[in-house]
Amino acid sequence: MLPFEDQYFPVASGLKLHARTYEGGDKTPVLCLHGLTRNVADFEELAPKIAATGRRIAALSFRGRGCSDYDPDYLNYHPLTYRDDVLKVLDALNMPKAVLVGTSLGGITTMLVNEAAPNRVKAAIINDVGPDLAPEGIARIASYVGKDNGPAADIEEAAARIKAINSVAFPDASDEEWIKFARRTFRETDKGWTLDYDPNVAKALAEVGPAPDLWAPFESLKNKPTLIIRGGISDLLSPEIVAKMRAVHPGFDYTEVPNVGHAPMLTEPAAWDAIEAFLGEID
Repeated sequence: MLPFEDQYFPVASGLKLHARTYEGGDKTPVLCLHGLTRNVADFEELAPKIAATGRRIAALSFRGRGCSDYDPDYLNYHPLTYRDDVLKVLDALNMPKAVLVGTSLGGITTMLVNEAAPNRVKAAIINDVGPDLAPEGIARIASYVGKDNGPAADIEEAAARIKAINSVAFPDASDEEWIKFARRTFRETDKGWTLDYDPNVAKALAEVGPAPDLWAPFESLKNKPTLIIRGGISDLLSPEIVAKMRAVHPGFDYTEVPNVGHAPMLTEPAAWDAIEAFLGEID
């Protein structure tokens, strides 16, 4: 496994955020942004592959996730806050310009960062999310976020819980892959295995919604290299939404990951082949 460094950076509200960084070369660096309840561990296999293409890479855990601080004001769990946090972390990482890789919430944040500071974004890879969010996907996510069934007794129980929620998105996943999934989304404590995010994220989702209007932020990418990746059976990014996106940003690259829902891990062959080819065109 490629060596990495864990770093912590101050942001607004007196919080510190965790980033995991990998050295990789002098091409435009990459910053990876995860989904709603996830953290830097989602990129533990993707990051070394990107680093091998000659790029320094960092993965950031948003406030309230993983090893980043939890926010005492849960209303700060909002994409506009994450946008501002990303800009501060880009400064702290000495990345004046970066390729942003955003999964789901991370993709929403990528659009908002580009709209606010287009000079900071060299290119964008947006994973299984668009400016519209399919209601069935939002309903499914809302049905489990923040639901606390208490700690799991062991990693096998944690994996069973994750499988019960996500098997619709990963119908071909093996038992070994569900264990890996659980290790990325739970943390071991003296009380057992607990989900590795602040359950107050669910309160923010319920009270302020998943995102502001995103069509203008998405359109801000139209003159910038953009790769859209969709899970072939995604319930959040539908083919109809992709068609609407194409109308305002005709030039984006696009690929689908077969028999995967929301959201691809980006190391699947179809996803990685598209990412590798896309990055090959970025200096």
